[in-house]
Amino acid sequence: MSAFAGLEADRIESRLRDRIGRKVVLYKSTSSTNDIAWQYASNRDNDGLCVFAEAQEAGRGRQGRRWQSAAGESILCSALLLDSHIEGEMVTLAAAVAVCEAVAGYVRGRAQIKWPNDVCVDGRKVAGILVESRPERPGKNYVVGIGINCHQDAAFFGRLSLRAPATSVDLEGDGPVDRNALAADVLNALDRWFKRAEAGDGAAVISRWKEMSRLLGLHVVLDYDQRRFAGHCVGVDPVKGLILQLERGGVRMFDAAHTTMVRQITLA
Repeated sequence: MSAFAGLEADRIESRLRDRIGRKVVLYKSTSSTNDIAWQYASNRDNDGLCVFAEAQEAGRGRQGRRWQSAAGESILCSALLLDSHIEGEMVTLAAAVAVCEAVAGYVRGRAQIKWPNDVCVDGRKVAGILVESRPERPGKNYVVGIGINCHQDAAFFGRLSLRAPATSVDLEGDGPVDRNALAADVLNALDRWFKRAEAGDGAAVISRWKEMSRLLGLHVVLDYDQRRFAGHCVGVDPVKGLILQLERGGVRMFDAAHTTMVRQITLA
């Protein structure tokens, strides 16, 4: 276990305001906080429950990728939304906005969203989001998994074979972060933005996402269903995903489930 201060369910709960985090469950170690959260989904009273773990044996990201983290050095959590009427893409957008806003309060550089599910500081990944859903009449159940690098040092990332540069809140901030405070800020931000989405104010979510996006206006290359596309990012649709003005002409939308970002290029 890390020498840094541990997570404490009582300290997190004491800072929370409403639905998200109305109950906090903390594990020393588990296979995946998403898997544990789904175990609570059969009881509607568990709506808003959040599962935290100091370590994960099988933490996962998009497309089967594994979340790398030493024990006690990250925020690893999953929030449970039951019988929700928010579209899946909107849940992802709202969660990304919430995590980005929370992280921004602890770092010196610029926190931005890399579509569809990453948060970066000055281009280096600091957090990832994995949204899973299951049908539930008349809405859907969601588990929103979040991983935030907190106490990792540069040597930790140097030992990994990463697809893109990564960083931690400590490296980008002013010393060891209080993970309990940051965890509570994340859950309060989730609560705030999920309320906006459920109230039908998806436009506010999209507007804030655009303000924090790293992609709008950039030339991007992506893979979609084993085909490669290139063009300029001109927007995002809450249901259909990223909107590109293609190099070869025309406008096309790409949903997150079937899309992998290859690179983004800032044009002079």
